[in-house]
Amino acid sequence: MIAIERPAADTIRFERVLDAPVETVWRYLVEADLRALWFAGGAMEQREGGALDLVFDHDNLSSDDVSYPDRFCAHRGAVSREHVTAIEAPHMVAYSWDGGKEGEVRFELFPMGGQTRLVLTHSGITSPTGAASFGGGWHAHLAVLQAKLSGGTVRDFWALHAQSEATVKEALGQDA
Repeated sequence: MIAIERPAADTIRFERVLDAPVETVWRYLVEADLRALWFAGGAMEQREGGALDLVFDHDNLSSDDVSYPDRFCAHRGAVSREHVTAIEAPHMVAYSWDGGKEGEVRFELFPMGGQTRLVLTHSGITSPTGAASFGGGWHAHLAVLQAKLSGGTVRDFWALHAQSEATVKEALGQDA
């Protein structure tokens, strides 16, 4: 199951069922080496107010050798300094986005037998194209997480990202 919705003008929400128990998915959210496999590495102090460094190295997200699209090259190797805004291990973690300028990202995990329902909510988005732009990224990264948890890979993250942006724009009723 995959769901995409925009519950408020400044918010986008994703829901996915992942093929792993909550405890495993939790580790992929909070442990730097596992988070780097699907999103961004970097140390996290697992406490409210704790520091979080998101280290973006998307070269490692594709199994094939693919190059960065020009529009993302400036972000290659970027480090975003964030802070944990809420945490309830192993069911919820939230942190600032772009130092809080683009709101907060919240991950909630719900057990479903041996699977997990993950709800990602990015709220406080200020950019007029942010919901579609951030949404395309989140949709792609969650697909990578889903593949990793199922023992698979993503051949070309950037092709997936482009497809995800189009999917999110369509789901939000925007022109692709």
